Amino acid sequence: MRCTSGERYQAGSFPFGRPGNDINHLRSRTPMNMYKKPLPQINDLNAPYWEGAKLKELRLQKCRNCGRFSAEPVRLCMSCGQDAMEWVKASGRGKIWSFGIFHKSYFPSFAEEIPYNVVVVELEEGPRVYSNIVGVPQEEIKMDMPVIAYFDAVTEDVTLVKFQR
Repeated sequence: MRCTSGERYQAGSFPFGRPGNDINHLRSRTPMNMYKKPLPQINDLNAPYWEGAKLKELRLQKCRNCGRFSAEPVRLCMSCGQDAMEWVKASGRGKIWSFGIFHKSYFPSFAEEIPYNVVVVELEEGPRVYSNIVGVPQEEIKMDMPVIAYFDAVTEDVTLVKFQR
């Protein structure tokens, strides 16, 4: 049955047959997360990576069959095709393989950090990962610059892996 114009529910109010059964009261008591940038979607495949980051360790997958490392969570080894991937602690060391400095905000959540860097770090174990360099002036970022993992706890559940000199 359609409601008349004055009977519509307010946004966030979900009446399930009982008075007061809505979520509006949560808005006033729950602090808003101050982190505004996109966050990763944690799932069963990548959860060990994010759990490691919270413990301040960089984890990679390694094939028990051929020994190849993978920075991207996969179910099967991209080299030999075997279902033999395991999570191992990586050194966290690498070097800048490529980088760019962004002077324009393509996403509103990054506007306050202009200019910001995006780097590709080649890890000692072989894989390359996208990240950011922290604590280094933009003009000092160079190719082949040695870096080490830095762990940035941006929310209670998510720690991002970045790099520093």
